[in-house]
Formats: sequence, C-alpha cells, structure tokens
Amino acid sequence: METSQLIGYLLAVFVGITLGMLGSGGSILSVPILVYVMGIEPTLATAYSLFVIGTTSLVGGIHKAKQKLVDFYKVILFGIPAILSVFVTRKILVPRIPEVIFTTDQFTLTKSVLIMVVFAFVMIFASVRMIKPLKEKIVVEGVKLNYYKIALMGILIGLISGFVGAGGGFLIVPTLLIFANTPMKMAVGTSLFIVSAQSLIGFTGDIMSNQIIDWKLLEYFTLASIIGIFIGNFISKKIEDQKLKTSFGWFVLAMGIYIIIREIFLS
Repeated sequence: METSQLIGYLLAVFVGITLGMLGSGGSILSVPILVYVMGIEPTLATAYSLFVIGTTSLVGGIHKAKQKLVDFYKVILFGIPAILSVFVTRKILVPRIPEVIFTTDQFTLTKSVLIMVVFAFVMIFASVRMIKPLKEKIVVEGVKLNYYKIALMGILIGLISGFVGAGGGFLIVPTLLIFANTPMKMAVGTSLFIVSAQSLIGFTGDIMSNQIIDWKLLEYFTLASIIGIFIGNFISKKIEDQKLKTSFGWFVLAMGIYIIIREIFLS
C-alpha cells in the first residue's frame, strides 16, 4: 500500500470522527482528501464521495432511527425530488460537461477545475453555517407543509450534491427546520436518511455511466470513515458540540479558500 493511500485512509477516519461528533460537515472533506492526498481525478472523486457519504450516513441514520429521531414521511417527501435530481445530475449532466470548457492565453478552465472551485464555494457556504449556526425555529403543531417549496429545495440540493459529491446535510437540515416545521434533533436524523438515499442513488448514476470504480480503495475508505463515526460518537459525549462545530467551521473555511487559490492561481 502506498504512503499516500495510507494517509488517505487515516484521514477518512477523521472524516467519520467529525460526522460522529457533529452529525454533519465531515463528509465535505472526502473530496479534497481523495483528490489531493490519494490522487483521484476530481469527477471520479465526487462519485467515490457519494458512496462514502451515502454509506456512512446510513449507519448514522439507523442509529438515529433507533432513538426515534427520524421522520420517515419527510424523508420520502423531501427525498424523492432530491434523489431524482442527484441521479439526473450524475447520469446526464456531469458526463456531458466538456473536459475543456474555455481557454485563454493566461488560463484554461477545465471540467476538473470547475468541479473543485464549485466544491470550494460549497465548503465556504457550509463553514459559515457551522461557524454561525442556524437558530432552531419554534415548531407549531398543525401547520400545513409547503410541498412545492420542499420539492423545489429537494431538486436544488440534489443538483448541488450531485455536482460536487457532497451530502448536503448542511443544506437539508435548515430546509427541514424552515420549510418542514421540524425540530432540530429530528431534522438531523431525518437528514441522514435523505443524504444516504440521494448519495447512493447518485452513485448508481456513475455506475450506469460506465465509470471505472476502484472498489478496493472505495471499500477501505468507507470502512475507515464508518470506524471514525463510532469514535466520534464516543468523543461527542465528552466535548461541547458547538465549540467543536465552530472550530471545524473555521477549518473548512480555510480549506475552501485554499482550494480556490490552488485551482485558479497555482494550477
């Protein structure tokens, strides 16, 4: 096993630890680890990330379901448009993006650069969400759900998640709070199942697009992330959640800025 792969697997444990401690956010590191540490091409890295995120979120979601913190009605309501959107993105939209989008004397925008830059902006947006967390909205009994807004948000989040290979939990949780009248703890558990479903279905779009998958690497990376979840769950019982989330938010912000500088100015 190469040193870079070993470091990548160790960092995958860190991804799981972060997910276990914070419930979201850690999966956003999987693409940079796969690209910059393990040398995976960005488009393929986003596909791998969807599998890792989907599997680890499913493990976390089952744990939340045992605690009765998952609203399966909202999983279906929100999940169906998100799943359809992420599948179409991975099966049709991403493969049709040309390898070279445009070029000038000073700069060439390739498909790989576009994916990483968009991913970096998603990281920055997520970091703001972690640094300044959304206040929980008071849940009002008997309020009718706005199905159109929920479906529209599902489609939008599926599009973003499919393009950059991120689970989108940092977007799904606020949507469940604001548009679906969901308590915070229930929103987190429900989000895990939505993330799992849309990520794994999105990954099938890559398989159907004849992507060559290194299953051995993917299985080891996913297993390391799952191990990290259990470690993170243990640590979370001993450290205050918000301090962890704020610190990690600043780290993700720095990573997002680094990716933009590297892809645009140093490539």
